[in-house]
Amino acid sequence: MLLWTALTFPLPQASTMAPKTDALYDFIYWFSVLSLIPTIAAMLYFAWKYRAGKNTAPIPVIEGNPVFEWTVSIVLSFFFVAIFIWGLIGFNEIYDIPTGAYEINVIGQQWMWTFQYANGQTSTNTLYVPKGRPIKLIMTSKDVIHDLFIPNFRLKQDVVPGMYSSLWFEAPNVGENQIFCAQYCGTAHSNMIGKVVVMEPDDFNKWLNGIDPQKMNPLELGKHLFTQRNCIACHAVDGGSAAKANHGGPSLKGIFGKQIKLSDGTQVNADENYIRNSIVNPAGQIVEGFSPIMPTYKGLLTEEELNYLVAYIKSLKE
Repeated sequence: MLLWTALTFPLPQASTMAPKTDALYDFIYWFSVLSLIPTIAAMLYFAWKYRAGKNTAPIPVIEGNPVFEWTVSIVLSFFFVAIFIWGLIGFNEIYDIPTGAYEINVIGQQWMWTFQYANGQTSTNTLYVPKGRPIKLIMTSKDVIHDLFIPNFRLKQDVVPGMYSSLWFEAPNVGENQIFCAQYCGTAHSNMIGKVVVMEPDDFNKWLNGIDPQKMNPLELGKHLFTQRNCIACHAVDGGSAAKANHGGPSLKGIFGKQIKLSDGTQVNADENYIRNSIVNPAGQIVEGFSPIMPTYKGLLTEEELNYLVAYIKSLKE
């Protein structure tokens, strides 16, 4: 089944490291298969040949064959040492970061990824990188141990609070690649996902340079922030009966000015203060029927950015 899955649904090789990693794993897999077949065949043959029967003659003593035994042991040892050296070379390459690699800081927290770029730009749950340039990730955690896993890149690294861990990659093709947290980190662990968006260098530079706030009104700035911070991953803005089923949080369409029923049975008016407090202290007022899984954005947004988000959410009329 594993072989069928690997042959039928192969993962894209979306980094320069991926083909090398796949080559090692393919070698180990096929070496294991080719070793297993004669071993099982010999076992079945001897089980049949020396099965219990009517012959009651004494079984002769069979001496070992030292030459055969030593030959098999030495040949297999060469293969095992070769696999070890091959893996060690790949391991060192992952952590031998090229000079001039573009550095991006990664912060893991329950249950989101924050990426900080050299010019101060930030993104949440979406890592933007240029095509064809080495990228160095400098990672830490705010709370518990997380694990940044990008299957298409064949990269996986623990993200530990109180220290930095690093790795690098280079993506040769434009496209999107899934990010997972591969270390159980709490009740919403499965929601801690994101993506790597590989862009043409010019497009990346345009995104990195951001937008001109002087040319956008607060609603546009709020919508930009809402998208950039990946709020849409948990909060629908189009309402509908499927909002809760497809998102982790309540729909925000038409929420402003309504009476919101909370999990403790009380009701609160969804005014500007309610919206702001729900962003900086989301655990303070949990909407009935939803779990307290939203992380706080306190300290991650300026007062101006909070104003833009409140303005945008207020504009989401039914």
